Amino acid sequence: MAEIECARCGRTGAQLARPPLRNELGERVHASICTACWGQWLAYQQALINHNGLDVREPEARQFLMQNMEAYLFQSGDAEDIDTSQQGNIQW
Repeated sequence: MAEIECARCGRTGAQLARPPLRNELGERVHASICTACWGQWLAYQQALINHNGLDVREPEARQFLMQNMEAYLFQSGDAEDIDTSQQGNIQW
């Protein structure tokens, strides 16, 4: 597996096997994000989906995730914060 200098963490790491998306952003991720940082993004993405109750079939939800992916991986803006102040306090 090829090694790259990661744009997010600045370390040399393993490159993804293939672009994760079939678009320009997927190509950028493949070219400049290591597998460790990609794994961190996937965990953060899952938290965003769950916290915001996103339906990834909706175009607005996919757009929201793409914007946050770019902000998270490339520090091109502020990624959405996840309010964890109520964690463990939700009662049904």
